[in-house]
Amino acid sequence: MRSFASDNNSGVHPEIMQAIVRANAGHAVGYGNDDYTREAATCFKNIFGADVEPFFVFNGTGANVIALQATTKPFHSIITAETGHINADECGAPTKFSGCMLKEIATPDGKLTPELIAPKLRGFGVEHHAQPKVIYLSQVTELGTVYTVDEIKAICDLAHRHAMYVHVDGARLANACAFLGVGMKELTRDCGVDILSLGGTKNGMLMGEAVIAFRPELAENLKFYRKQSAQLFSKMRYLSAQYTAYFENERWLKNASHANQMAKLLAERLAQFPEVKFTQKVESNALFLTMPRKVIDKLLEQYFFYFWNEPNNEIRLVCSWDTTEEDIDSLICQCANMLMC
Repeated sequence: MRSFASDNNSGVHPEIMQAIVRANAGHAVGYGNDDYTREAATCFKNIFGADVEPFFVFNGTGANVIALQATTKPFHSIITAETGHINADECGAPTKFSGCMLKEIATPDGKLTPELIAPKLRGFGVEHHAQPKVIYLSQVTELGTVYTVDEIKAICDLAHRHAMYVHVDGARLANACAFLGVGMKELTRDCGVDILSLGGTKNGMLMGEAVIAFRPELAENLKFYRKQSAQLFSKMRYLSAQYTAYFENERWLKNASHANQMAKLLAERLAQFPEVKFTQKVESNALFLTMPRKVIDKLLEQYFFYFWNEPNNEIRLVCSWDTTEEDIDSLICQCANMLMC
């Protein structure tokens, strides 16, 4: 069964898998003191700046809780979109590890704006209130939408005026870069982002994320937060070696561009059916749409995907680095059989 449920369901890119196989030769010092990890770190320095140090972890939730611990104290609060991953899909881990209150904001498209954030910036210095300290952004958002360079800059400017930090969850940062035609540094550090969780699992890697701080005071204790959060991999080379292959020949961008292109093609093909209504702009590799329930139920017999809002018959379809035109043709054929008969 081919899946349109999530880019987590796709396989590993062959070149990345080969990088893991190559790392399996012989012995190497553990916990990141190996040549594979040093080579991967150099790749990050080439992209984000010579002063950065990536901290490799197992998964996105681990990366997020480490980044949030580095930027907060337990009496702080973290501002997030209501649909933000740390609010909706991490089982309370950010609050458990950081001790911080999450202040959620309802948004129509998953994106925060300075105007939406401003009402939450209250109570500074008042001991009765959690102190706003971090603005959390998902890039791409959980609704498939993308923050532009100017939008991120505006939020960073607002945060810094209030002595706050901006944390970007870049689980799908590559897809945002592909959509906007900009580089990773241009969309993060150059905008004023303070700390980044950079994912690869959704874009062709087997596992792994990296936490990158762009401020010295945030980088200082990341290694300790990583260890306390059970995210320090003893055989680090199998994780870090993937990133060297991921960045080689801009494989990260090619994978993300393909996933985005497949989503755009799927959207164009679905748009031919009057019964299909898109609920969000298609700006990345995810589509949000409604269609008749009988069609959804029939499609679920052959394809795996998720409801987003089941009472409204709203579903989410996600394309991956390995989605093919044949996959899309097959899905569209099934839709046509049911919607045009």
